[in-house]
Amino acid sequence: MTQHIEVSIAHHVATVVIDRPPHNHVNAALIGALADTLEALDRDDACRAIVLATNGRVFCGGADLSGDKVLVTDSGEAETPILYRNAVRLFAARKPIVAAIQGSAVGAGLGLALVADFRVASPEARFSANFVSLGFHAGFGISHTLPRVIGQQKAALMLLTGRRVKAADALAWGLIDELVPADELRAAATALAAEIAAAAPLGVEATRATLRGALAEAVRRQTEHERAEQDRLMATADFREGIRAVAERRPGNFIRA
Repeated sequence: MTQHIEVSIAHHVATVVIDRPPHNHVNAALIGALADTLEALDRDDACRAIVLATNGRVFCGGADLSGDKVLVTDSGEAETPILYRNAVRLFAARKPIVAAIQGSAVGAGLGLALVADFRVASPEARFSANFVSLGFHAGFGISHTLPRVIGQQKAALMLLTGRRVKAADALAWGLIDELVPADELRAAATALAAEIAAAAPLGVEATRATLRGALAEAVRRQTEHERAEQDRLMATADFREGIRAVAERRPGNFIRA
């Protein structure tokens, strides 16, 4: 166990739970700790599949954009490059992952959900790539991973509108694989992971590697492009307005500057 992350293993299924209330916002340190956890589970033969879950009502509200210095560490260092390097490590993990998603998976939270091979959600789940609502560019590799899962057209709809996608629509689009009642969510995700863990582990890992191909490398290249666009847009008045608008729960008044 490390700060904000709890790990347990039973019957060859590891359950990794993020607990960073109230919204499980991610930062470079948390994603780094999660990557360390997945790499440790890769080395643990007792683990054959992983359930990725969070505590609370929200799966992950994205990166923490509060405060005067957005996406900057306490030491003044830009946080995004570190966060994205650690995100690539998540995609490089070898064991299959089933995400259990309750509440919102927004921005980087959607990116975290897309790390998983499968997503099980409750009816309250909502998915949003809300970057354009912030005057921003998508990050966390989402501009690569989202089209890979739901297709170019549906991904464009999410990325260019920032709309919130309800769980039923997410199921129809293939963004989630199972929709279950909230009180059955963790059990359903565990059952799917256990089904994977019951198969021959070397065969599972080899097949998964074939299916994912060079995904981690593709995410690395994509995050480099995403970060360059984010750096450019963070200097704009529209980005500053987007941050204020989201904090004040109102539409942005963007001026293309």
